[in-house]
Amino acid sequence: MACRREKTSVTPIWLMRQAGRYMKEYRDVREKVSFLDLCKNSDLCAEVAVTAQERIGADAAIVFSDLLPILETLGFGLEYAAGHGPIITGRVESLADVNGLKESNPEDTLRYVFEAVRKTRQALKPGIPLIGFAGAPFTLAAYILEGKSSRVFSKVKHFMIAQPEAWHALLEKLTRALIPYINGQIRAGADAIQIFDSWVGCLTGDEYRKYVLPHSRAVIRGIQKGVPVIHFGTGTGPFLKIFREAGGDVIGADQQIAIDQAWGEVGHDLALQGNLDPMVLCGPVGELRAHVKKILDQAGGRAGHIFNLGHGIVPQTPVDNVIRLIDLVHEMSSR
Repeated sequence: MACRREKTSVTPIWLMRQAGRYMKEYRDVREKVSFLDLCKNSDLCAEVAVTAQERIGADAAIVFSDLLPILETLGFGLEYAAGHGPIITGRVESLADVNGLKESNPEDTLRYVFEAVRKTRQALKPGIPLIGFAGAPFTLAAYILEGKSSRVFSKVKHFMIAQPEAWHALLEKLTRALIPYINGQIRAGADAIQIFDSWVGCLTGDEYRKYVLPHSRAVIRGIQKGVPVIHFGTGTGPFLKIFREAGGDVIGADQQIAIDQAWGEVGHDLALQGNLDPMVLCGPVGELRAHVKKILDQAGGRAGHIFNLGHGIVPQTPVDNVIRLIDLVHEMSSR
């Protein structure tokens, strides 16, 4: 309802990475399997997603998966090294390399994700929405070109500017993989979709418009009509007006911009999601009320606000603080 800017009895809240290492139940599962094996086990994915939603009382569940397994379907190697995050192997240095990548067929290669969606949908209580998700073309390309997480994205920017034909060919190939992958999640039972452009804030607005916007727009336009799309990026505050041009029913804002300012930039014809600083959840629980009040006051009770963090829950977060946050949002936004 909130995605469509319809009135709700309270401001709804879910949290990015709400099934994660801050929660003992998740850590117990991870002691038995690696992260990638967990992502490929549909029973365990459903278990951790549903457990997290029920444990904290969130108003939605999100499919448990990761942005990057889709890269395996293009021919890249993928591993998650302890303490180092994802490592992607496979060389892309030219247009010939891009042309040599496989064409992804998610219906065959990512069936385990669709099974996880089905099983999660079946296990959730009636009335709890299930959010599917995927990485945006830029963020996936950034992982491919850097081979891992990055702070400066020098390889990405060099490739993008020095080889624009190869860059656009790479994002077009990613777009062709993403559209059937996302629509497969919808057919399996996802009620809404979030597109994560986690690294796009490293660009300027002009760079975003020239090198990224057409591809993100193509993905969002390819998503099954009638299914709400949440378009989230970090560091997008300086170019939110351009970011919204790519599409989405809901724009996600990180903690670097105030909700009222973000909504002014995006326009009140769209819903807005955000945007508590995740680190606030690591502090004294007594401080939460003031932070929640500030964000709710900025939103002004306008229909279409979905409370969330500016990014994902960090591992050191006390689970009781997360539960308290959700209770506070419901209590303080009750209409």
